[in-house]
Amino acid sequence: MSKVENGNTVSVHYRGTLENGTEFDNSRARGETLSFQVGSPGLLAGFSSGVVGMAVGEVKTVNVAFDEAYGPRNEEALQTIPKDAFPPEFEFVVGTSVQGNQPNGQPVTAKICSDDEDSVVLDFNHPLAGEDLTFEIELIEIA
Repeated sequence: MSKVENGNTVSVHYRGTLENGTEFDNSRARGETLSFQVGSPGLLAGFSSGVVGMAVGEVKTVNVAFDEAYGPRNEEALQTIPKDAFPPEFEFVVGTSVQGNQPNGQPVTAKICSDDEDSVVLDFNHPLAGEDLTFEIELIEIA
C-alpha cells in the first residue's frame, strides 16, 4: 500500500476546528477536496507534514499550534480609521468584515471591532491568528 511522501501531490477532505470545537472550515461542506503538493509553500506546514505517511482512505487528526498556523494576535494590527475613509453610504456593523486596498493596491480584509461617531477600529489580524487548530484529515488520493 502506497503512503504519502514529501513531494507527492495529494487530495484530502478535512474538517478544521478550534480548541472549543467550533468548526471554521470543512471541505466536505464545500463539496470539493483540497489538492496540494506535500511540503510546498503556501499551505500550513503542520497540515502539509501531517499527511506524510498516510495511506488512501486513512483518517488522521493533526493539531497545529497557533505559531505554526497564522501566528499570534498582534495588537498593533488594530487600527483606528476615520469614517470618512469609507463611502458615504457604508453601513458600519461591529463584527463584520470589510475589504479594501492598501496604499500599494494590495487587497486587505479587516473586521470592525468598534464604532464611534467619527471613526471605527479595524482588526487586520488574520481571523485565526492566536488560535490552535485541529484538522481531521482523510486522504482521498495520492496522484
